[in-house]
Amino acid sequence: QVQPVESGGGSVQAGGSLRLSCAASGNLYQTTCLAWFRQAPGKEREGVAIRPIGGGAAYYADSVKGRFTLSQAYALNTVYLQMDSLKSEDTAMYYCAAVQPCRAPVSRLLLSPAEFAYWGQGTQVTVSL
Repeated sequence: QVQPVESGGGSVQAGGSLRLSCAASGNLYQTTCLAWFRQAPGKEREGVAIRPIGGGAAYYADSVKGRFTLSQAYALNTVYLQMDSLKSEDTAMYYCAAVQPCRAPVSRLLLSPAEFAYWGQGTQVTVSL
């Protein structure tokens, strides 16, 4: 069992920045991946970023590449999503999710939210013009 807990959402003007945190408790392994998904009203859940907690690169959706950065705390159970140059279309509920084991290619998991067994409650991000 893994329990992700998100924090850090809020409201910001377009062009601004926010940092989301995801602290995951429970049975984490080197083969666990932590990811961020988002869902806007009336839209499907979209993968944003993912990284293996045991080491390795982070992967991003094309829509956020170059603006969002997914980093990991020294305590491996926490990841941060730094969101810069925010746009109104980034407005959504953001969810942290965990999958284990995390099989390569890791990037494809952003297209498969159904493979993630563990989800947080979500944190709202609102970007105004």
